[in-house]
Amino acid sequence: MNISDTEALKQQLMVNDEHFAALVNEHQEYEKRLSELAALHYPSAEEQMEEITLKKKKLYIKDRMESMMRRYRAEHTLATH
Repeated sequence: MNISDTEALKQQLMVNDEHFAALVNEHQEYEKRLSELAALHYPSAEEQMEEITLKKKKLYIKDRMESMMRRYRAEHTLATH
């Protein structure tokens, strides 16, 4: 599956699956906060720990979204055969 197919599936799931849409929104919020933290010249220890935690959470969310997309592809591939 190419990038445009993956993006199309992501858009479809965002519209049709509330859980997937919530994960995308959460992922975007983490990304926004990480951008804010990256802009700091001298982050505090707490901000550095927040950055590490957010990166882990963001990766976990991304893995869940990828898993949902793989499952959707598999279910719909089987349905067409």
